[in-house]
Amino acid sequence: MSIPQQTRWAALALAGLTAFAAPAWAADRVLLVTSMGNIEIELDAQKAPKSVANFEQYVKEGHYDGTVFHRVIPNFMIQGGGMLPSLQEKPTHPPIPLESHNGLANTLGAVAMARTNDPNSATAQFFINVKDNAFLDQGDGYAVFGRVVSGMDVVDKIRQVGTTTKGPYENVPVAPVLIKKATLEK
Repeated sequence: MSIPQQTRWAALALAGLTAFAAPAWAADRVLLVTSMGNIEIELDAQKAPKSVANFEQYVKEGHYDGTVFHRVIPNFMIQGGGMLPSLQEKPTHPPIPLESHNGLANTLGAVAMARTNDPNSATAQFFINVKDNAFLDQGDGYAVFGRVVSGMDVVDKIRQVGTTTKGPYENVPVAPVLIKKATLEK
């Protein structure tokens, strides 16, 4: 084999090895240890950098520890991250700008920022889609920033809990579904 052929084969071999190498960036993950089991969320900082930075800040501060999934709608989503079992809302940082229309969609298992009617009102609360919810991608939309990569069986158990109305809050689990701990996994 001539030197140019050897060089070409070496380059092809290297290219083949590179194709199987780990990506230059690795997505962060958050582990939610709940009273019904563990949920692991992979975050997409490339497509939703502000939402991911916001979520990670709350995780690092321990904000989610001891909160509940306070809104459960079985054919829509489960929402949590902002209230204690007493339904007292925890204090938050200022809202972040909306990052919808970032290429991520509100599909089964997608995790998005909860907000009010003001598109730029998301703080700590988030929700996990329990089915494809394309209507949440229309108009201003709801910013997806991650997806469940492990624990959809737990999400499914949570979405099936009995709910009631407590004060001004509808779709509240009868028995609290606690987020015991949230940790950032690299």
